[in-house]
Amino acid sequence: MTAIDKILSRLSLIKRYHYKWSFYLALAWTVVDILYWSGRIGASWMRSDTRMHIITTEALLLRAVIVLISTSVIIYYLIFKLRETFRNWPVISYYLVKTVLLILASVLMNFLLNFSYVIVIYRETFTRSFELFKYHTQSALWLFEHSIGWAVLFILSHILVEINEKYSPGIFWQILTGKYINPKIEYRIVMFVDMQDSTVIAEKLGSKKYFMFLRDFIYFLSIALLEFNGRIYQYVGDEIVVSWPSNRDNSRRCIASLMYAERLFNKNKNYFLRKYGRLPKYKAGIHAGQVTVGEIGIIKKDLVLSGDTMNTAARIRDACTEFERPYMASKSFISMGGDKYHIEPVGDVNLKGKDNSVELFILNL
Repeated sequence: MTAIDKILSRLSLIKRYHYKWSFYLALAWTVVDILYWSGRIGASWMRSDTRMHIITTEALLLRAVIVLISTSVIIYYLIFKLRETFRNWPVISYYLVKTVLLILASVLMNFLLNFSYVIVIYRETFTRSFELFKYHTQSALWLFEHSIGWAVLFILSHILVEINEKYSPGIFWQILTGKYINPKIEYRIVMFVDMQDSTVIAEKLGSKKYFMFLRDFIYFLSIALLEFNGRIYQYVGDEIVVSWPSNRDNSRRCIASLMYAERLFNKNKNYFLRKYGRLPKYKAGIHAGQVTVGEIGIIKKDLVLSGDTMNTAARIRDACTEFERPYMASKSFISMGGDKYHIEPVGDVNLKGKDNSVELFILNL
């Protein structure tokens, strides 16, 4: 294992996801910038910056390094980190803050590019470099020309990230390439998770405060599911439907996600008690089997999972209430490796809406 692999292994999956996307998007920005910059210098009609007309290997490497590092930081903080900070802010306020920060960041990056170029390539002094940059920034046109490109790239990157996350990480590319235009049969672990006593809680908290409670509940639970490679299929009220490709490792990830969720909620116990006077409780039903995956819709397209596996997982979740246990799973799931955990066999259970009984187990985590 390399040093980089060791460092990455200590990071959470979500952090690794953020860093990976920040790097790849920054790399794309860098390639676009180098091509644009080289073409701009080659166009005689655009030769207004007399200090930026030399293209050498040294100049290209210098610019590429500065752009790559700067844009990696900009993308990480403005797209990912800032979103966590402002997740409870109005959308318009969030975007206004990001716009202001993006303009400031683009000015700072242009300062670094011009400053380093004049010092390294032209061997000018620090004072002279600063004076040249100050002279350029006095022109509104110069500021516009050197900021609009970064703004466009940022908006496109933001849209790409939002689309990717709409379908859960990793799914967007499969949709883009048309994998699910024709329905596919796949074997999945499916888990239905929803909040306990949601009706009672809603009555006590009131509509608006209950919604905030629900949003925080979904937020922390989603982090736990995504941390262990769960593909969030949909949110339905206070319910999350999540899946994994069926195999032994993912059966363990599924269980681990529930255990991690418990730790997350306990870690944030004071936050929930202070804000809502209660800690959320939830139940989960888990099943494994064959599902049909495909795209549906005309104007609003979506990726849909259907089949008896989905119905059975939902009924197992309902059975948690009947048996007064938070986590229950089917034999098909347990047989993949769930027996490594403390389980209690329930036996064959007649689930609502199903002709045949299903062998169930209680999971004690």
